[in-house]
This record gives sequence, structure tokens and C-alpha cells, in this order.
Amino acid sequence: MTTETTETTGTGRTALPAPPSSPFRAWVAERLFRHAARDLPVTVSFPDGATIGRGGPQLRVVRPSAFFHRLGTQANIGFGEAHMAGDWCSPDPAAVLTPFAARMATLVPAPLQAFRRWVDARRPATELNTPDGALENVHRHYDLSNELFETFLDESMTYSAAWFEPGDDLAAAQLRKIDGILDYAGVAAGSRVLEIGTGWGALAIRAALRGATVTSLTISVAQKKLAEERVAAAGLADRVTVELLDYRAATGTYDAVVSVEMIEAVGAEFWPEYFATLARLLAPGGRIGLQAITMPHDRLLATRHSHNWIQKYIFPGGLLPSVPVIEEQAAQAGLSIERRRGLGPHYARTLAQWRTRFGTARDRVAALGFDEVFERLWEFYLAYSEAGFRSRYLDVWQFGLRSTG
Repeated sequence: MTTETTETTGTGRTALPAPPSSPFRAWVAERLFRHAARDLPVTVSFPDGATIGRGGPQLRVVRPSAFFHRLGTQANIGFGEAHMAGDWCSPDPAAVLTPFAARMATLVPAPLQAFRRWVDARRPATELNTPDGALENVHRHYDLSNELFETFLDESMTYSAAWFEPGDDLAAAQLRKIDGILDYAGVAAGSRVLEIGTGWGALAIRAALRGATVTSLTISVAQKKLAEERVAAAGLADRVTVELLDYRAATGTYDAVVSVEMIEAVGAEFWPEYFATLARLLAPGGRIGLQAITMPHDRLLATRHSHNWIQKYIFPGGLLPSVPVIEEQAAQAGLSIERRRGLGPHYARTLAQWRTRFGTARDRVAALGFDEVFERLWEFYLAYSEAGFRSRYLDVWQFGLRSTG
């Protein structure tokens, strides 16, 4: 574990940097961590038998020196890498991370917040979501392996928040979510629909079953291939066209434009162009259905230039908007938000089910060529995300928009 490469290779082996050496930063990190954890409803244990915290879900520090060196030199990134390396573990990582997520803004004492610029990594210029940059960023996540995603998604292959009602299993809750966003966009028989962000075709299929004609855009080669296979298997190839095309290059006019959890991959620099594109492609009287993961506005302002673990390992170039940003950008593009619903708790439940499914599919994941470091990476990703929604630090919204023109 000495290489600086952090991508999953073609053989599924995940390279992980060795813990950097910085005794002073490790010393500071240890004291800050102990100070934060002592008042949280968690139990942090160390190899010498010592524990801190007020009791609750367990976080076991396996290798304290490596853990605090990673934390001290790379903060959020180091904490995630420490889990990947096995420097800490937990029988229920989502539960133990939730109290930390709930206090995200205050874990570091206010007087030390000013030092963020010297501690937090800065976002690499190479991850800017230009058309070429977006193509590379998407490739690093969505083209990992369709079979990998099949290990934890339901049969609809839907990779976004579900919407549960009593009696729903995950597949039914995903279809409920899709129907909700299609309803916001007014999709019906005869509708011309543009989908920005294909996924693996579930929404396009659902819209076509309503009698709509769908053009779906993706820049993931792997997703396009499987989505087209699924569309054909559903007997809907005459109603659905999947194009390998950046949203900025889209042309035409559509009665409905839908985009589910794609805005998170746009980047702040391109938010105005994204909303202007939605408005440009919308026919008079048409509607937009937008689903977006959001973070608190103050945290967005504090961290928008930082580079975190999720961006480094899961969604390069990604940035969550806030609700005020969506409202502002929509208004500037001449769009009004007419309807909205929050599904944050439903996302926590969705992620919990994904994490359980992934955990029971470890043999299959290994058979696909992914190593133990990758498995711990993916476990941390799902648990970290679940904790964000459980704590309400993160939320997810469906918006129904119209043109104000």
C-alpha cells in the first residue's frame, strides 16, 4: 500500500496511499477526535482497552498511529482511507457515523475552522465537468461494472432514492419514485420526453409504458449498453432512444424534461448552463421533473472548493447543491418551482437496503475481481451516505418546474 494511485484498476485491485507521516498533525487530529467523540452517543475503543464516547454504536480503532496520521494530514479523505485500509472498523458503520454527520458543522471547534484552507484538500482542476472532464468523471464510477451494480440494486436497476409506502419492497418503492417524478413532469400518452441521465433505463421504460416517446441521454458506455438491452427486452425499442450525448449538446423541444440525481455531477461552474439547457429544451407549456440530493446551504458555502473522500473515490467532480441554489438557478433560467416533495428519510432506507444487499454479495463482488480494499471502500461509501440522510445533514427533493415565459 505505497502507491499514490487511488483508482480501481481493470483487475479490480484498489490502490491505496500509505499513511503520510506528520507527527504534529497526527497529535492535533487525535486531540480533536477525542474531544469530538467524548460527547457523542458512540463507543470508540482502542487496542489498549481504553474507550471514549457516551455509549452507543461501536467504532474500533485498530491501528491508532495510522488512523491519526491519515486523519491529521487528510481530514475527511483520511478518515475514509483509514476505513479502506482497515485502520478502523465498526459492526454498523452507518449507525456509528450518524452522530458524527449530525454534528458535521461543529466537530471542529469554531476557532480552528479558519485553518480549513490549510487542512482540506483542494478540488483538482482535472475533475472540472467540462464535456471531456465529465466523460472521464462518469467513466470512473458508472463504467466500473454493470455486474457490480447488479449486486446491490433491485431488479429495476434504479440508482437513486426510492419512495416507500407501507408494504413496499425496494423495487415497488423505486417505481413509486419514478412515477412521482414523471407525474411532476406531466408525462402521459403522446408526450415527447427528454431524460438527462439514463441510469440503466428504468425511468425511460416507465415513461414509455405510459405511451410517451423518450430520448434518454447518458455519457456512460456501460449504462447505454445495458439500458438498450433492457429497453429491447421490454419491447419498447420503438419508443425509447438512448443516446451517448452530453446534456449540453442536446437539441430539440420536449413536452417533458426529467433528470433524476444527475445535477450532483454537474459542478457549480456549470449549474447556470444546466438550468439554461433545461429551459431551452422545454416546449411551451411543458414541465420539468428534477430530483436532487441537497446539502445545507451554509455547508455548501464552506466546503464548495474542498475535495472530500466521496469526490476522490466515488463521484469525481461531484458537488451537491443546496435548495437555495436550485431555487436561484431555476429563477435565473426563467423557471419556476411549482411543486416539491422531500424524500430524505426514504433515501436512508434505500441506502440501508443497498448496503445489506452489497454485504451479502461479497463473494460475487470478489468473483468480479474486486479486492477487499474496494469492498471496504464501497461499504464506507454506502454507510457514509446513509448516515448523511439519517442525520438529516443530507436531503433529497423532487421538484416540479415550469417555464415562467
